Parts: sequence; C-alpha cells; structure tokens
Amino acid sequence: MGSYILAIAIGYLLGNFTASYFVGKKMKNIDIREHGSGNAGATNTYRVLGLKAGIIVFVCDVVKGIAAALIGRWMTGTLLGGLLAGMGAVLGHDWPAVLKFRGGKGIATSFGLMIVLFPAISGILFVFGVGVVLLTRYVSLASISAAVLFPAMLAIFGQDREIILIGVLLSAIAVLRHRTNIAKLLKGEENRIRFGKK
Repeated sequence: MGSYILAIAIGYLLGNFTASYFVGKKMKNIDIREHGSGNAGATNTYRVLGLKAGIIVFVCDVVKGIAAALIGRWMTGTLLGGLLAGMGAVLGHDWPAVLKFRGGKGIATSFGLMIVLFPAISGILFVFGVGVVLLTRYVSLASISAAVLFPAMLAIFGQDREIILIGVLLSAIAVLRHRTNIAKLLKGEENRIRFGKK
C-alpha cells in the first residue's frame, strides 16, 4: 500500500510542473492564467501565444503523464500503480499546489498515461478526438467526448474493475474541469479553434 501512496504523491509532484506558466513567463512575461480562457493548458497557450508555444506545452503535459505512469508501474510492478501515479499527475496538473491550485484541465496529461498503459485505447481516442476537432473546431468537445469514452473503452478492452473505476474518476475530473465549456457549448458560445498561422 505504501508504494502506491508514494507513487500517487510522486505523480502529483510531477503534475505541479506547469509548462504553460513557464512558457508564458519566458515568451511574453505573462501569467497565462490571466489571459484568454484563464486555463493553464495547451489550447489556451496556443490561442494566446501561438502554435509553437501550444505545441511545447502540449508535449510537456503529455510527458508528465508518461513519466508518472512509468514511475508508478516501476514502483509497484502493476498496471494499477501506473494508473494511480498517472492520476496523481493529472491532479497535480489541475490543482498545482505551487500555483495556488489554479492549473489546467488534465487532458494532455491523461493522454500521456494512456500512451504508456493503454496504447491501443490512446490511439483510438486520439484519432476520435482529432476527428471531432476537424469536424466541429471545438477542442473542448473533443476533450470531453474522449474523456467520457475512456472508461467505456477500458471495459471493452476487458480491464479489471478497479482499473475501470479509476478511469471513471479520471473521466469525472475531466468533465468537472470542463464545466464552463459545457455551459458555453450548450449556449452556442464556446470558442472554436482557428486553423492556420497564428
């Protein structure tokens, strides 16, 4: 049990590294959370600072999930340990203690843990998410839809009950973090992403 708790704690610490905050400070000396949607994630970074900054933040956020999942699986020797550590990274990303618990929404970090632990599912959800973005230009809709599908995919792929339960928790966290986006989508007020040169 101790190794699982430690894995979650390490994952949370990794999640506290908020790439968008540092990229904003480096490129324009701004706190990204005070601009655009106020979210410390890749999409808002792209909208405020451009494509290059958005890609850097996305990759860093994915790497956090990958690193946490690898460490958790190594520490515990189990898939469950990797998933719990990855969830810790998502929690750290969403509610980072070092930034007064104002973080992102955890989608890229969640994708990172999926790449390590559930590669087939990560591929399916990535293609699905890209398709939703191309069809609707709503990144939030793609993120929410993929998050909701994640536990269902775990069940379809025959994962154990505790794995599916954690998948449900990750899905619920993602939906919670997107609650304002959901409200805007329902009102037809959500921002669409623009393709092309920033």
